[in-house]
Amino acid sequence: MLFPENKGSTNIPLSEYPRPQMVRDSYYSLNGKWDIRISESDAIVDEFDDEIIVPFSPESRLSGAKRAPRPSEFLFYRKKFYLSSDFMKDRLIINFGAVDFSADLYVNGHYIGSHRGGYTAFSFDITEWIFIGENEILLRVSDPSDTSYHSRGKQKEKRGGIWYTSQSGIWQSVWLESLPSDYISSLLIVPSLERSCVYITVRSASDTECEIVFNGKIHSARSNEPYALYLENFIAWAPESPMLYEFSACLGDDRADSYFAMRSFGVGKDSRGIPRLMLNGKPYFHNGLLDQGYFGYGLYTPESDEMMISDITRAKEMGFNMLRKHIKIEPMRWYYHCDRLGILVWQDMINGGGKYNPLVISSPLITKKHFRDDRYSWFARKDKEGRNEYYAELEEMINQLINVPSIAMWVPFNEGWGQFDAAKALDLILSIDKTRTVDHASGWHDQGIGDIQSLHVYFTKYRFSPDKKGRVVVLSEFGGYNHKIEGHSFTSRNFGYKHLKTPEDLKKALTRLYSEEIFPSVEKGLSAAVYTQLADVEDEVNGLITHDRAMTKLPTDVIRSIVEYKNK
Repeated sequence: MLFPENKGSTNIPLSEYPRPQMVRDSYYSLNGKWDIRISESDAIVDEFDDEIIVPFSPESRLSGAKRAPRPSEFLFYRKKFYLSSDFMKDRLIINFGAVDFSADLYVNGHYIGSHRGGYTAFSFDITEWIFIGENEILLRVSDPSDTSYHSRGKQKEKRGGIWYTSQSGIWQSVWLESLPSDYISSLLIVPSLERSCVYITVRSASDTECEIVFNGKIHSARSNEPYALYLENFIAWAPESPMLYEFSACLGDDRADSYFAMRSFGVGKDSRGIPRLMLNGKPYFHNGLLDQGYFGYGLYTPESDEMMISDITRAKEMGFNMLRKHIKIEPMRWYYHCDRLGILVWQDMINGGGKYNPLVISSPLITKKHFRDDRYSWFARKDKEGRNEYYAELEEMINQLINVPSIAMWVPFNEGWGQFDAAKALDLILSIDKTRTVDHASGWHDQGIGDIQSLHVYFTKYRFSPDKKGRVVVLSEFGGYNHKIEGHSFTSRNFGYKHLKTPEDLKKALTRLYSEEIFPSVEKGLSAAVYTQLADVEDEVNGLITHDRAMTKLPTDVIRSIVEYKNK
């Protein structure tokens, strides 16, 4: 599928079309240079004293900003742009990939709307306040980071160890699209292998006639109703055969290009009666890497489309077939590259809450006991507003990513970080999406529910034991061996879970880990293993790739010979 490039300067960062899952030929990138000002007050400013390169956060080197806001300050963005009559149709939509945390939008002096949540995309119809000619956008942003209960992932004001540099402001692409008065608001794509079809729902403000164009044939449908598109002799999607099928949806004068894959996820039993994760109706071992999504000088924002592609490609070349996207939501192009290159994705939800109590969070490491997660004060979840906010953002995340073929697993909570009412989270996820599996509590504080028992093992040898409830067993984090390569690290610190001085030491340790612990466990019933991690992140140097992405710590073919598991 060919995606439209920005029609303006080729110097605009990340100017590729930001949303490959729903492509229009109307595209005006607003990435690039914006004016900014940091203020202690939320009062609208009219003077700006610094510049920033969007979509990089002010904390990153690539932003060019002089400094980043403190949690108590407000960050104001201003962008002036020229709109031509040739570009303008009936409606003008502005799209934000992600802004951390709270954003208020003004266009030509008029308040448009707000969005809360630092990881999900949002859009506004700004037609009524736009001129043909010069226009001005103003965005007011506030981000309390880890000083409040809002979602924050692994961001921390004082980074160190497993916690990383905070981000604020715009950190994903911003763009305009011009649409007819009746247009496609979204698509819902649900493949069904059993019926040899895919159900496509074209969503719009009103029920009306629409068309689905596939393989040169036009299929008449109706918006807001699922249309069954049947396929003959389809190729099922898998990491070994990532087949994507392209189609277009048309509603009046609006056209959106998209794609789907024929695949299914679930749980079942193998020929020996052992519970397993299933791909396309067959047992499939998920051999993965933890992927934090911190990108060198761009921090939360990948420096280029090529950097995203390189991370995914290198993971596959090293012998892995899955990435666990850890406590972060990536730009939509990252998911597209996973789809087309062929790698499974486990998608984490973003954690929030107050200050975590280490005795609660880490106690299962020692006691092997898991606390009930309705004890809100224990899990730093006393704020009702924060709990409600979590579910609103969880729903936003699932709806945003639901059409991504490569996503196999939703992970609503990790290691008790702000965990609460996981049974409710599980029910909410399944009410929206029953086509994927859910790891309700990755690592610790298992509530004994769902289809998955999820374990984290770092400091002891792993020995497989079947779940007493008969659930599928996954090792959702392990390893974390740190090997620092001088000249390719973020700091002088050397954090990790097993210090290895030389590449040969790393090779021997990985060989023992997989040959003595992982592969024997797979034969007994282990259904997934997620090694920590893909790349170094700041002080944490336990990646297989250096922080600057310049080096793989062992030759790729050596890593592959150690970790690769052949799914039959």
